[in-house]
Amino acid sequence: MTNYVIQRLVYLVFLLWMVSVVTFVVIQLPPGDYLSTYISRLEQAGQDLSDEEVDNLRRQYGLDLPLFARYFKWISQVVTGDFGFSFDWQQPVRDIIGERLALTFTIAILSAMFTYVVAIPIGIYSATHQYSVADYVVSIIGFIGLAIPNFMLALIMLYVGFKAYGLNLTGLFSPEYITAPWDLAKVGDLLLHLPIPIIVIGTGGTAGLIRVLRGTLLDELNKQYVITARSKGVGEAQLLFKYPVRVALNPIISSLAWLFPSLISGGTITAIVLGLPTAGPMLYRALITQDTFLTATLLMFVTILTVVGTTVSDILLVVVDPRIRMERAAS
Repeated sequence: MTNYVIQRLVYLVFLLWMVSVVTFVVIQLPPGDYLSTYISRLEQAGQDLSDEEVDNLRRQYGLDLPLFARYFKWISQVVTGDFGFSFDWQQPVRDIIGERLALTFTIAILSAMFTYVVAIPIGIYSATHQYSVADYVVSIIGFIGLAIPNFMLALIMLYVGFKAYGLNLTGLFSPEYITAPWDLAKVGDLLLHLPIPIIVIGTGGTAGLIRVLRGTLLDELNKQYVITARSKGVGEAQLLFKYPVRVALNPIISSLAWLFPSLISGGTITAIVLGLPTAGPMLYRALITQDTFLTATLLMFVTILTVVGTTVSDILLVVVDPRIRMERAAS
């Protein structure tokens, strides 16, 4: 197991390097750069810049250097913990992403916990009570959950909250705590605002996992080893949880590989609708403005989440599924 984790860490370093290179190249593919966008804003505001001022700005932002020179300058700084300077925010990247990444990880972890805590019991119950009234109800709710986009559910909850109760459910903090320093009062205010984004973001994943677990478990319950164990008098609870549920959890555990990064990239529209100060909206804005260093840094963190999620899911699969453990031991 130790060798496996070390191998994954080596892969992580290589993958991060590849992502950083591809990110830098892709950001340069659209015509223009951040300075072009900035000049367009100034011109729309009625402010014209001379050629000399444009050249000075280009040198100030380092855009006068070739692409490879800018990349190697940035990647050499990343090794020391300096992720560069954000053109759009006019601040060092590490100063503006710290709190947003922390809030993003918090919502991602809590949403994942909500997803699994709700999906696994319901999926097991639905599979073991096939074609019952409860199974039909769960199936209908699951299909509705899959059909409704998360941002649409967010809009519905915002409308209902405002119309019925006069509540503004956007954001993660009350207005008086947005710029306040962190203390117990701000943490308490955060906890009061977390349920809405957790429910909205976790709903789609919950509905999907229920359907996957139900189908996989139904397939396992019809296999010969289950029928044989039942004929030998093995209790239903022991029969269910000893092997069928553990095997049926494989695709659920495997979903950890994409769950965390999807909460950042896939939940961007939902985060914008709810006004969440997370990494998704920041990444979207950085891509629009061609903020190279900020975009590359955020995409690297998404890559780290993907690799970490894959590693954790693989380790959990070895623990849960005895067949995988035997294959590891044999190899």
